[in-house]
Amino acid sequence: MQYELDRPYAAQAEQEARAAFIRRTYAHLAGSVLAFIGVEAFLLHSVTEDTILRLFGRSQWSILLVFLAFWAASWIAQVWARSETSVALQYAGLGLYIVAEAVIFLPLLYIATKVLHDDTLIPKAGILTGAVFGGLTMSVFITRKDYSFLGPVLCVGGWIALGVILAACILPGGFSLGLWFSFAMVALISGYILYETSAVLLHMRTDQHVAAALMLFSSVATLFWYILRILMAFSSRD
Repeated sequence: MQYELDRPYAAQAEQEARAAFIRRTYAHLAGSVLAFIGVEAFLLHSVTEDTILRLFGRSQWSILLVFLAFWAASWIAQVWARSETSVALQYAGLGLYIVAEAVIFLPLLYIATKVLHDDTLIPKAGILTGAVFGGLTMSVFITRKDYSFLGPVLCVGGWIALGVILAACILPGGFSLGLWFSFAMVALISGYILYETSAVLLHMRTDQHVAAALMLFSSVATLFWYILRILMAFSSRD
């Protein structure tokens, strides 16, 4: 199937085409969230504790390998989702990313549900994530502000965060990424959501709804991860 390359950017499109693009983007985002929930529920009920420990808990190197595999899968998924020749490849990229996120979330959700034994943690994190994402999204939709100026700052912040995570994995003895890091990541991802939402409204073509949905889903999932970590930290202190 050939892909159309002559569609305008959303900001330049007619109102009906722009509205249709935004609806498709956020419908795909909602579908991605639901698919993630379904895949995660399946994994939590089918993957044993021993398997999770073998993948994530044996050593710092096993965690690093899983992290690198996730990064590689994410890169491939984003390349596929931006394919200009195949719609099927775009959806394959989105599906690959959803599965990769579900796998990387396994240990965190296992600890939240099986170790801390608090069934309210995940719903609370989901509600807070939705509230933060919804508020940031509405602010961009209402103001129509272009947040592309945040790009260099977010890039630097992202590389710093990546360096800290890698250092925690590979340094002898490692170190704990405490609450300060989780709060910093919530702030960083909030900046990404502002940047990406304005990109959807202003700088993406009206045929790039799958890539736009993947981009937003990535930030939503990461925001959920760190909000859940914060709630788990407070829960473990009670």
